[in-house]
Amino acid sequence: MDVIDLRSDTVSHPTPEMRQAMASAEVGDDVYGDDPTVNRLQELAARKMGKEAALFVSSGTMGNLIGVLAQCQRGDEAIMGTLAHTFLFEQGGISALGGVFPHTIPNQPDGTLKLDDIESAIRGEDVHFPISRLILLENTHNRCGGVVLTPDYTRQVAALAKKHTMNLHLDGARIFNAAAALGVEASELAKPADTVTFCLSKALCAPVGSMLCGSKEFIYKARRLRKQLGGGMRQAGVLAAAGIIAIEKMSLRLGEDHARARRLAEGMANIPGFHLDFGMPSTNMVFVSVDESIKYSAREIAERLSADGIKVGVTGDRRFRLVTHYWINDAAVEKTLSAFARLSK
Repeated sequence: MDVIDLRSDTVSHPTPEMRQAMASAEVGDDVYGDDPTVNRLQELAARKMGKEAALFVSSGTMGNLIGVLAQCQRGDEAIMGTLAHTFLFEQGGISALGGVFPHTIPNQPDGTLKLDDIESAIRGEDVHFPISRLILLENTHNRCGGVVLTPDYTRQVAALAKKHTMNLHLDGARIFNAAAALGVEASELAKPADTVTFCLSKALCAPVGSMLCGSKEFIYKARRLRKQLGGGMRQAGVLAAAGIIAIEKMSLRLGEDHARARRLAEGMANIPGFHLDFGMPSTNMVFVSVDESIKYSAREIAERLSADGIKVGVTGDRRFRLVTHYWINDAAVEKTLSAFARLSK
């Protein structure tokens, strides 16, 4: 039985073209800077983000961690949303490994942080306070339903950061999804930020890796931190080959995933007992809550769906997430909706 895996776009696996490119990749020792395929990937990523340079890292968590550590000193504060991935799902690495304190403020339903809230969170000159060094944004925003931040909003936050001699880091794990939803180039979303990460192994289908982008000076620091964290890889061109295809080709088809997410959301909205948490999705994530009229919890629903070869992500007792990606086709969407409809009866 073919499995329909909607738990996340992280479950996507490489395309046949990627596998072929990986098998024939030209490689070298990347710690020495000698891997031509990694170098090509890094140049491509920097260009796509409108930055001077880029670094291939093993994961988005590592990219965000290095991004913070390279721009903060121990005891500094980084301002971020209460629903930020860096705050919720990265094991407190910026504090555990960097001594950086997260200063959280509420995320708005559209994923933004209010400019007034950011301004109020920035510490003054009083010696009792830590130094506010960095602001973090997330685009698309996972826990706010996969919503997108506009270039104009990001520019406003960047201007606020500069006003207070701070930097702006953008967790752009799904920045190409945001670009597709807005009909803009990813560089337009990334340019206002000093640094940006984006993931190759979510909807872009590469097996491993994220990119960290910024100035040449920043990437020099980031490369040293990557080595310190054990992230230096040798013949990494085998992985980078898939990343190149991810950026050059897979980023161009994300609208298909978004259309299937909308179809999934439309169908779920018409099934009694289920409702959409964030309305119609703007990208590839659908968050659904289970009404009390349904006798099953979200976890019990997931178990029953699993028996039909359908996997969903449980995010609460009566809440789950469905994420579309390259390996979810129209037939998979319709089969999923039929399975949910049976559970509502």
